[in-house]
Amino acid sequence: MLRTDFNFELPKELIALRPTEERSGSRLLTLDRGSGAIADRRFRDFPALLDSRDVLVFNDTRVIPARAFGLKDSGGRVELLLERALSQDTALVHVRASKGLKPKAVVRLAAGTSATMLEREGELFVLKFSADVLEFFQAHGEMPLPPYIDRSPEDADKERYQTVYARALGAIAAPTAGLHFDAAIFSDLRERGVAQAFVTLHVGAGTFAPMRAEDIEQHHMHSEFLEVPEITCRAIERARAAGGRVIAVGTTVVRSLETAAAAAPLTGEIAPYRGNTDIFIKPGYRFRAIDAMLTNFHLPESTLLMLCSAFAGRETLLAAYAHAVQARYRFFSYGDAMFLT
Repeated sequence: MLRTDFNFELPKELIALRPTEERSGSRLLTLDRGSGAIADRRFRDFPALLDSRDVLVFNDTRVIPARAFGLKDSGGRVELLLERALSQDTALVHVRASKGLKPKAVVRLAAGTSATMLEREGELFVLKFSADVLEFFQAHGEMPLPPYIDRSPEDADKERYQTVYARALGAIAAPTAGLHFDAAIFSDLRERGVAQAFVTLHVGAGTFAPMRAEDIEQHHMHSEFLEVPEITCRAIERARAAGGRVIAVGTTVVRSLETAAAAAPLTGEIAPYRGNTDIFIKPGYRFRAIDAMLTNFHLPESTLLMLCSAFAGRETLLAAYAHAVQARYRFFSYGDAMFLT
């Protein structure tokens, strides 16, 4: 299949630049992959679509304020985007500067902190910081809003570009399907007896990288760290035994659970997993771990759109997207949600 097979027309004004006033105030489009039936709902309707036998699986990664600015000794401006900390004082970062960084170049940062360039790793740079990496970015970094949100970060983004259950610090992008959940939704889920479980996948900047290969088989996914704990595997087993569904909240959970399932193909069960994944889920993929998924609307020609197409069928999904455009749904990270069953 070609990258352009996953294109669609999207008016720029449908890209959500800010979240809804309340997290659960967004809209929800439901799509049944078998019949192709779609329905327009509100996200507050979501708990009523679930069964007490089901289990919802969330990604509890926490977004780092991963963008920082500094100056070279020459006075040139430098923008750093943290990909991941390698140790307490070294990190792998994306660098934007007029002439890049040479080995041993020093970047002067806020609060007297500096970072020295050690080496290149492909398109990324390994920098040694004069302070604790995560502490520095927590204190002085900006929230790394996606490139299609065409505005500067605001104070409100520190809370709203973070799920209410975020725990494990390490992502530079939010698992956005979880942004719709608030205290009222969780209260409704508890009353209905819907089980909850968690994985951790630290979303990297590669999630925003455009696909350059025309033939999607030639595309190589970026690698991200994930962990599927034992307690989550047991919760999934209980849901399966009761005849319930495993429902992934977001594409990062899909990739996490499918990676864990693929690592234990002989048992057919989801086993605990800790490590990196570069799994690329595209049409033709056989799902082993999930029965339904909640997700946001994704960019044209993106790997996330291809993942959703693998689950729902490309033509079925793109027909639902055409409906969403016509019905003026809000797209991308701060936009509305979609439930694929």
